[in-house]
Amino acid sequence: MTNTNITNFRKDIYELLDQTIKFNEPINISTKHGNAIVLSEEDYNNLMETLYISSIPKLKEDIVEGLKEPLENCISEDEVEW
Repeated sequence: MTNTNITNFRKDIYELLDQTIKFNEPINISTKHGNAIVLSEEDYNNLMETLYISSIPKLKEDIVEGLKEPLENCISEDEVEW
């Protein structure tokens, strides 16, 4: 995570945002009133998806159970109706 203060963030905003977008490197901006975090849109969307999936009861257990299933007991991707 990149740490900077608000003055340096304003000065280097284009470079810092470009770095955040290209490398998914969050920015921690400190101000006299507290800190703020800047994330890339990709990281934000991934975080929201993770929170959504985590909110579905029993989904994690179902995924773990599915991972234990031997491949020979599974149907091929070609047979799945999407």
